[in-house]
Amino acid sequence: MNLPERSIRVFLSNSKIIHIPHKLKTMSELKFPTVEQELNLKKLELAALLEITKAINNNLPEEALYKIYHFTLLAQLHIRRLALFIHDEAWECKVNFGTEHNFREIELPKEVTELRQITAMSKLHIDKRWQDFETIIPIIHNNRILAFVMIGNVHSYYTTLGALSFVQTLSNIILVAMENRRLERHRLAQEAIRKEIEIAREVQNMLFPKSLPNNEKVSIHATYIPHSSIGGDYYDFIQIDKDQFLFCVADVSGKGVPASLLMSNFQAGLRTILRQTTDLGTIVKELNYLIYQNAIAEKFITTFLGLYNSETRELSYVNAGHNASILLLENNTYQLLEEGCTMLGIFEDLPFLTVTKVEIPPKSFIFCYTDGLTEVFNNDEDEFGIDNTIRVLQCCRYVSSRNIHTQLLQEINTFNSSATYSDDITLLSCRFK
Repeated sequence: MNLPERSIRVFLSNSKIIHIPHKLKTMSELKFPTVEQELNLKKLELAALLEITKAINNNLPEEALYKIYHFTLLAQLHIRRLALFIHDEAWECKVNFGTEHNFREIELPKEVTELRQITAMSKLHIDKRWQDFETIIPIIHNNRILAFVMIGNVHSYYTTLGALSFVQTLSNIILVAMENRRLERHRLAQEAIRKEIEIAREVQNMLFPKSLPNNEKVSIHATYIPHSSIGGDYYDFIQIDKDQFLFCVADVSGKGVPASLLMSNFQAGLRTILRQTTDLGTIVKELNYLIYQNAIAEKFITTFLGLYNSETRELSYVNAGHNASILLLENNTYQLLEEGCTMLGIFEDLPFLTVTKVEIPPKSFIFCYTDGLTEVFNNDEDEFGIDNTIRVLQCCRYVSSRNIHTQLLQEINTFNSSATYSDDITLLSCRFK
């Protein structure tokens, strides 16, 4: 009986179909394994399965598993040509042997990546280099393609779908084991990061003052909204003696654990230096040196530091590359507090430094903030900016500081309709009585 087709369809009980290319012309030329040959084949398959399982249970590294996979298919199953492509961000050939071409340097064709069942290579219209192989076997786990196994010059028994399915199963076992290892490593890494974040968040929360004054001399209120789980903003209030206190707002470049740790150095350094001197110029110089030594010029801090004497009603301040704080007087006129120096941590010695002193009349109001407030943009890419900030402060001059902060946050929410921010927001208000 002559066969008009160039391939045979092999039907099994699971109703899967595979086209197996061959050069046979008549049914009499087809060769099927004998019972003894089938038994020998099953013994080889069992040996291959045990070899792979043993390697997985021994927790060998991935490279060792790939080598065992290679030699198992070659020695036990007599598969003489093979390429194994794994998907990890991109398709990469991890195992290649017996071929004329080096498939580690050849990109996997799109036609192959779209396959979901065992397919004869002759069915695809792709580069002739791929004719090194006869069959493509997709490896699927949880409805996702993990890999493609391409085999050629195989044992004559490996031209049936049942035998090819065993290669698929064997490959699936080892590749799923590797995938599970990667997922477990990823889970452990994420868990370690989560713990670091929790520690950094606890450290950051410890940096903020437990309470802020509201007495006959001054009322201070602060609002902090982190952009992520760990922010880079910081505010503080430190009572020096019965007449003097220091307040500040700071912003570290970057976010996350490194920013939190650097800010903790800043806070600890500030409080230590204040025990030795209340000279603001010295304080800023020492803080700059501390940040420079700890950040090694990779990060920096901008800050506004204000030292107030309630007896003289005099405020000494240094603005170290930070947003200008706003001094709002009783008549609603304002002054921007922007004199000082460059940001801290860039230079070992500050190139310039100015300590400015201003008188604080009764019923004055100082508003400090970080750039997360003013650098909010609307759909037209317009910035909320300092002018809108001043407008809100002047309109809400006589309401409580808490309500002023609430109003400002509502204003930027309206201004930015998406209600998403790219930075932390810190607000600090000092109402002098």
